[in-house]
Amino acid sequence: MHFIADLHIHSKYSRATSPGMSPESLWRWAQIKGISVIGTGDFTHPAWLEELQEKLQPLGNGLFSLKDAWRPKDVPASCRSDVFFLLSAEISCIYRKNDRTRKIHSILFAPSFEAAIRLNAALSEIGNLKADGRPILGLDAERLLRIVLDRSPESMLVPAHAWTPHFSIFGAASGFDSIEECFGDLAPHIHAIETGLSSDPAMNWRLSALDRITLISNSDAHSPSKIGREANVLDTGISYPEILDAFRDRKGFAGTIEFFPEEGKYHYDGHRACAVSMTPDETLRHGGLCPVCGKKVTVGVMHRVALLADREAGGRPEGAPPFRSIIPLAEVIAETVQKGVNTKTVNDLYFSLINLLGNEFRILLDTPVPDIQQAGYALIAAAVDKMRAGDVQIAPGYDGEYGRVKILEKLERLSPKGQSPLF
Repeated sequence: MHFIADLHIHSKYSRATSPGMSPESLWRWAQIKGISVIGTGDFTHPAWLEELQEKLQPLGNGLFSLKDAWRPKDVPASCRSDVFFLLSAEISCIYRKNDRTRKIHSILFAPSFEAAIRLNAALSEIGNLKADGRPILGLDAERLLRIVLDRSPESMLVPAHAWTPHFSIFGAASGFDSIEECFGDLAPHIHAIETGLSSDPAMNWRLSALDRITLISNSDAHSPSKIGREANVLDTGISYPEILDAFRDRKGFAGTIEFFPEEGKYHYDGHRACAVSMTPDETLRHGGLCPVCGKKVTVGVMHRVALLADREAGGRPEGAPPFRSIIPLAEVIAETVQKGVNTKTVNDLYFSLINLLGNEFRILLDTPVPDIQQAGYALIAAAVDKMRAGDVQIAPGYDGEYGRVKILEKLERLSPKGQSPLF
């Protein structure tokens, strides 16, 4: 069965997250987006795990459904579909290794509440799981993997947003140069990494060391409307074992849906405080320092990939699954009407399109452009067409600043009479 899964999100118990991150809201928004399997996030947090146990029903295949009593009634008819939950969590490990401070984030997937409880019992002996939905532990990532293998062999650890400068396995500020350097003898148990918003599979293909690794993508969403900004496409049965088997050996792993990596917050190098964005070459010319204030710049993902790569850009390893790059529908609409993405205008247009044409992924990836035009949205149709062709302009993100997207030129927004062809 062909379906979409987003398995790295956060609950309302994580810092800087929306209070709307509840099981019922995730269930509703998964249908609006077109997601069949959604991660729970944060199963290490006691209060969140208790809420999950109250509201979710185990299905006997490692996945869960939302109990009928908790299901919202306001899902648009055009989007209604089955949604299943998979237990997931993210751990922040901060520790010393090889004479450097390391800050590594990892995603955990678990097949049952019992497995999650066993993992939580072991981790609670190391740090306070109640402090944050994404707990910070003074724990070597290799030891974390050992705990997962010992306490729940059917669980899986995946390095999260693998290239983010400050908190990832390959990050410029605190990461490693290889999976083996991070996980030692346990490296063969790492079957997948998460590419993160600032990189895509094509960038990762430049490292031959990653040829055996499945490149997965997830949203890392902190609010319901952000789920699905990156996701995985699978062609397997909808069950925990089949999903994880696809991550291990790629059988049934059909690819990923990606941000344009330039839109991610750490694609280029730079120094946000001085509004300085730099290419890797510019960073090298300035000795790694901000040309305005003289402080060190944050080295971004593009630069870090180039440092570790042993291939030129543009190649694709044999058997590597494909990917498609998107701009979230609300951002497409906001760019076409020149309004903020969180404005009422954009929200009203978003749900008008959803109600007419179906879920967001269907509109962005599959709906024929003439159908969008005939529904009365000629300008949005033109923007979707250009997005699918990769014909977009993005001022790359840097040092925590998202990239700025431009799809349509000013003249494209105006009809011959000077009127917007939106409707």
